Amino acid sequence: MSIKILSNKNNLQVLYEDNHLIIVNKRPGDIVQGDKTGDKPLSDIVKEYIADKYHKPGAVFLGVVHRLDRPTSGIIVFARTTKALTRLNALFANKEAKKTYWAVVKSAPPKQQNTLTHWLKRNPKQNKSYANLKKVPDSKQAILEYRQIKKLTNYYLLEIDLHTGRHHQIRSQLSSIGCTIKGDLKYGADRSNKDGSIHLHARKLSFIHPVKKETLIITAPLPPDPVWNNCN
Repeated sequence: MSIKILSNKNNLQVLYEDNHLIIVNKRPGDIVQGDKTGDKPLSDIVKEYIADKYHKPGAVFLGVVHRLDRPTSGIIVFARTTKALTRLNALFANKEAKKTYWAVVKSAPPKQQNTLTHWLKRNPKQNKSYANLKKVPDSKQAILEYRQIKKLTNYYLLEIDLHTGRHHQIRSQLSSIGCTIKGDLKYGADRSNKDGSIHLHARKLSFIHPVKKETLIITAPLPPDPVWNNCN
């Protein structure tokens, strides 16, 4: 699969950019927005990239459209104008963006492919979501489709299409069927990855450009990692 990378400066891999939006490949460990850790967020790195490339003297506007968990890698979309941000927020809220993820799991799924429907209940203190087969108080319905696309030496590669966007949805739902993601201690992995990542990658995103009205299909290269290298 041929993937064009527009820029790879300062550890920022830009997959697409124009006057309205910029799409980057988030590294595992990056936070999308600032949090209590005080670590430099990806949004600030992107602002610096824009300011430097286009010689912008003042503050750079950058709208956060969606997020990925810190240990997860892959596609992140930012808006460069308020108009694009409003339209992208509506597009994502209305589920008009198709998101496809890749996950490396330790155990083979019960079926080669299947649709999973659960009711997820979030525990804020644990920062964890629990998957229930039936609706429970304060739970939200979560739906995804998965298919096994490759058998690795010690793992299995799954491709996942999200129908809903819940907190830790893929991690929780896959764990509930015995397919814990590699490195994901929070959801049952035997051990962590050395770099603190988990093997979950936002691989592909397709949506209608909010201004140009053209279909965008973006694919993010996998992180440099021995296990991911075997997935290509």
